Amino acid sequence: MNTNTNTHTNPLAPAPAPLAGRTALVTGGSRGIGAATALRLAREGADVALTYVNGKDAAEDVVRAVEALGRRAVALRADSSDAEEAAGSVERAATALGGLDILVNNVGLGLLGPVEGMSLADVDRLLAVNVRGVFLASQAAAARMTEGGRIITVGTCMTQRVPGPGGTLYAMSKSALIGLTKALARELGPRGITANIVHPGPIDTDMNPADGPYAEGQAALTALGRFGTADEVASTVAYLATASYVTGAEYAVDGGHAA
Repeated sequence: MNTNTNTHTNPLAPAPAPLAGRTALVTGGSRGIGAATALRLAREGADVALTYVNGKDAAEDVVRAVEALGRRAVALRADSSDAEEAAGSVERAATALGGLDILVNNVGLGLLGPVEGMSLADVDRLLAVNVRGVFLASQAAAARMTEGGRIITVGTCMTQRVPGPGGTLYAMSKSALIGLTKALARELGPRGITANIVHPGPIDTDMNPADGPYAEGQAALTALGRFGTADEVASTVAYLATASYVTGAEYAVDGGHAA
């Protein structure tokens, strides 16, 4: 009897998608970095939920694009300034997708201006979205995730270097996410869950276009002399979604803004 068994694999066969069978939630996923991230995770094999507030049509466009890649997708309206909705979006995503492996805290508000001109309402709303909403989503995700879970938060290059006036409140809110990330890494590490933060620099989006009135000055602050793309940020998020021995880390995707 021939007992030889051919254990060789076909070298031409496509490699399995690194995130196949995984589920992800991208907050603020209807446009810009969030939309690019949702699509990149889907290309890597993940099923994706995304949240939006006002951009329903744009969110549904992202859903259709994800589905065209053969992945499941769902758009959920959720206002991260509302505590119940911030946490509830995680539960809704997990229910829709049958679990949650990856949380990308992308949603955030940008509010720039002289510090003495910031009202209490400005402070409360910015912190509600940029800090409290991220904490509550992360808290809800941590309760759902098992070993291999990933929490990835989008910060800003202004936590590393504030090149001019007007960014005090925004930089403060995003800096809080560094502490959150490092503490989550320590707390969730024994469970095999990682937490990392990505700091984009000037990125070409509809909120901050590379041909906008302030673009030339922003590009000049980078070592590469140009704006980045949403896809360049998304690629780093996707890497962190697969990395198993990276946690508590800060990744600058800023073209050398902090160099």
